[in-house]
Amino acid sequence: QVQLVESGGGLVQAGGSLRLSCAASGRTLMTYTMGWFRQAPGKEREFVGAIWWSGGSPKYADSVKGRFTISRDNAEKTVHLQMNSLKPEDTAVYFCAADRDFTAVLSTDSKAYDYWGQGTQVTVSS
Repeated sequence: QVQLVESGGGLVQAGGSLRLSCAASGRTLMTYTMGWFRQAPGKEREFVGAIWWSGGSPKYADSVKGRFTISRDNAEKTVHLQMNSLKPEDTAVYFCAADRDFTAVLSTDSKAYDYWGQGTQVTVSS
């Protein structure tokens, strides 16, 4: 089992920045993929970005590319999502997720992920 706990959400003005963190505990393996998703009220959960624990280039949704950056700290078992130039449309609950099955291509499908955190609210005011 893997437990994921997100932190770092909050209220920020448009153009501002936030850094989300996802702390993993339990059995985590280097083959895992770590993903970030978000869900706005009345909308489907959508992919934000993903990274392998083992390294390699992250993948991002087009809507956040160039503004958001995913990084990992293997020693701390933590994945971060640095969000810059935030827009009101970035307002959502942000979820961290883990896919225990190694894949050669980072998955953007939420169904591929086995473990989920409880989510953290990000609100961007205009």
